[in-house]
Amino acid sequence: MKSETTTPTGEFTLRLSATRRGARLARLLAVQQLHDWGVTGSAAEAAELVVAELSNNAVLHGRVPGRDFEVRMRMERGDDHVRIEISDARGERRPLPAEKPDEGGYGLLLVAALATTWGVKDRCVGKTVWATVPLTPVRTG
Repeated sequence: MKSETTTPTGEFTLRLSATRRGARLARLLAVQQLHDWGVTGSAAEAAELVVAELSNNAVLHGRVPGRDFEVRMRMERGDDHVRIEISDARGERRPLPAEKPDEGGYGLLLVAALATTWGVKDRCVGKTVWATVPLTPVRTG
């Protein structure tokens, strides 16, 4: 990551079709935006994985025919994290991590491991799943 004085302030928002192709584009365009903001290395990889997992969940579990999903990333000068938000049109389908190995849901475990925090908030139509991904390594122990 570039130094604090050169970290740009920015918000990146786009709407994509709720398809596998839309989820792929979300990941690719988010990676390009992170690069444009100067976010590289493990921080960019972590953010990329979070965008990929949440976008895949939006198109797999949150899809409503004829409705798009939205990707939003925000980072402000001096921030030590990037906030990622993925919104879909299915508010009644809340994300839950897998409790049993055969249920799937491992993507949310990955999100929880890579993000400092994540959650779900309601919107007028649907929901937003958000995560904050640190731009510096998280120290454990």
